[in-house]
Amino acid sequence: MAVPDSGYPYGLKLMINDYPYAIVGLEIWAAIETWVTEYYSFYYPSDETVKNDTEIQSWWSEKRTMVAGDEHISHLTQAYTIIIWIASAFHVAVNFRQYLYIGYLPNRPTVSHRFMPEPGTKEYDKLENNPDLAFLKTITAQFQTLLGVSLIEVLSMHATDEIYLGQRDTAEWTIDDEPLATFERFGKKLVEIDSRIMETNNDIKLKNRVGSMKVPYTLLYPNTSDYSREGGLTGKGIPNSISI
Repeated sequence: MAVPDSGYPYGLKLMINDYPYAIVGLEIWAAIETWVTEYYSFYYPSDETVKNDTEIQSWWSEKRTMVAGDEHISHLTQAYTIIIWIASAFHVAVNFRQYLYIGYLPNRPTVSHRFMPEPGTKEYDKLENNPDLAFLKTITAQFQTLLGVSLIEVLSMHATDEIYLGQRDTAEWTIDDEPLATFERFGKKLVEIDSRIMETNNDIKLKNRVGSMKVPYTLLYPNTSDYSREGGLTGKGIPNSISI
């Protein structure tokens, strides 16, 4: 969906210009990468400091798949950026909007009870003449539907004590001024992305942002400025990490 091209933001040219997940995802990835790089550059100002940290070396030896000697700070920050991305934004993209779509089970039945009928049979004629009725006869029974929808609802809910990316539940997480300032810049960047998503959603030329059902794109909306702890099926917000 993208090809390397230094003439485009983040060095990638998207094959689809109006591709909300990719556009917003690249912005969030870059914000995470900047935050991680600045944070670790404070505590590990050189490759030598990384090599001399026995705990980092032990972790790297356990996790790495690269050739021996890849102990540079750039590799360390890249690894942590990937971990934070997967446990926050990537998880949001595949989880929290499930109920919006699957809450109406015919959109995505959890099981089909019949095989596709063979051409020339009575079942095939029924499918051809009334496909909606034939489809409804295959999907999940009522009890299993209730179980499935209930599970999807729980999975799609934000907790009332959710801490979003760029937020902290305590201001005393470090006493060092530079990491505090770095984290503040990270939070401000995510708030900017919040605003940009909403502005772009109002652009009527971008059809993939809202769609025919007029549902605005908030899949990767960080919600960093929200401290209301409302929770529920909000359809927006990137938690700091997954809980499953």
